[in-house]
Amino acid sequence: MPPVISVEHLSKSYRLGQIGTGTFARDLSVWWARVRGKPNPLLRIGETDHGNRMGEEMWALRDVSFTVDQGEVLGVIGRNGAGKSTLLKILSRVTAPTSGQVKVRGRIASLLEVGTGFHPELTGRENIYLNGAILGMTRQEVRRKFDEIVAFAGIEQFIGTPVKRYSTGMFVRLAFAVAAFLESEILLIDEVLAVGDAEFQKKCLGKMGDLASKEGRTVLFVSHNMGAVRNLCPKSLIIKRGVIQYTGDSTEVINKYLESTKEGIGNSTPGEIDCSDLPHSGSGEARITWARMINSENNPSLSFEMDKEIKIEFRVSNPLRLNLNYAIEILDENDYPLYHFESEYEPQIEMANKISNENPIVTAIIPPLHLFPDNYVINLWVGLHHTRVDKVERCFNFRVLKQKELNRELLTTRGRFFAESKWMIN
Repeated sequence: MPPVISVEHLSKSYRLGQIGTGTFARDLSVWWARVRGKPNPLLRIGETDHGNRMGEEMWALRDVSFTVDQGEVLGVIGRNGAGKSTLLKILSRVTAPTSGQVKVRGRIASLLEVGTGFHPELTGRENIYLNGAILGMTRQEVRRKFDEIVAFAGIEQFIGTPVKRYSTGMFVRLAFAVAAFLESEILLIDEVLAVGDAEFQKKCLGKMGDLASKEGRTVLFVSHNMGAVRNLCPKSLIIKRGVIQYTGDSTEVINKYLESTKEGIGNSTPGEIDCSDLPHSGSGEARITWARMINSENNPSLSFEMDKEIKIEFRVSNPLRLNLNYAIEILDENDYPLYHFESEYEPQIEMANKISNENPIVTAIIPPLHLFPDNYVINLWVGLHHTRVDKVERCFNFRVLKQKELNRELLTTRGRFFAESKWMIN
């Protein structure tokens, strides 16, 4: 049987430089600032003005080739800007390739950016029927799936409300339910699922697995959640700077990706990392730019004894000098949360925010974790009034070692924590 998706020598380029901002007044303000040698007044914090590079081409994808068979779940991983979303947009026919070709056998349902495929003025009910019509389904066919879609999304009382009034989480829940339950042969899921809460993400991952194993549907899953990719996708590929770097078994691919992340950041010191190329999410008013882990001997490291404390330092670009809160999450390799440490309950943090410079270094002393020897993951989080400003997922992959005092192997490694206890025999 021929593959459901066949991508052959696919390339996509974009021309750098500003073409237009949407209105004459905004274009005029940008032009006037450029004439006076001033920065672009429309740039957001952290953005770079490429106006001086007008005419240059940037290749989002270059000579990409792969196939996906019916019922296969393929993971697509890579750093931000690697070309993952561009690939899915081409497969969804949202944008056209510069060269190469894509052959698709079957109808495609895609979940890309929040809002793609939905009309903001229409209600949730009307958008369900609209998406069904786009897939070529009759009104009666959509009606048979309607109750399942609404129940899965959990928005029964809001189904008659225009989707422009939905929260981002409600929007994503409905969009996934529509993509999953309407009759399509191929499902394309981008990182937009990260917007949903943890319970709904778990629900979605289970549904995607059922679609492939029980209904024979083909799934392409783009995610920074390595645990989800490992559990859901038998096979994955890495995209780096628009080129497929590696394809194979998901566990092997993920290990190679994590190694390249640690080695390719431009810093050879173990335990120290430049965060600029790592996946970031949040509103963006502040940004984590650098981090390191320090062992009990005060050296940067990625290996720690189970009974020793860990020091974590990270630099935050905070140009607005916001009164930020900071958090550290420790997870296992499957992204199961184990520990959460937060600065909110430290009164000196608020005062330090007020007197610090625009690039403070935040330090957290983590007490002995008493985790079993294994590999673990750290996420760094910056917030303002419980709103995420910046989050770096999988900033560190570190290993917990057996404490030196235990001159024997542990009898078992079941469970997650090693705690001291007292024993008696009568």
